[in-house]
Amino acid sequence: MSDNIKEKVENALDEIRPFLQRDGGDISLLEINANTVTVRLEGACSTCSINQMTLKSGVEMTIKKHAPEIENVINIES
Repeated sequence: MSDNIKEKVENALDEIRPFLQRDGGDISLLEINANTVTVRLEGACSTCSINQMTLKSGVEMTIKKHAPEIENVINIES
């Protein structure tokens, strides 16, 4: 994994993290493998009924804005 891509993804997560934290959640970067980012939604986000919508419309969109080379974002539930 390129340090440049990891930095872009971390910047994207830093942008969206305050919105998640405001609702009692958070997000952690677990892995970047090829063009796929694996994250873990935490706290209130892990049990939220709309977490897949948050993942796709919020997290994935923000990551792709910062790192267009990323194609997929996957949430691993704890």
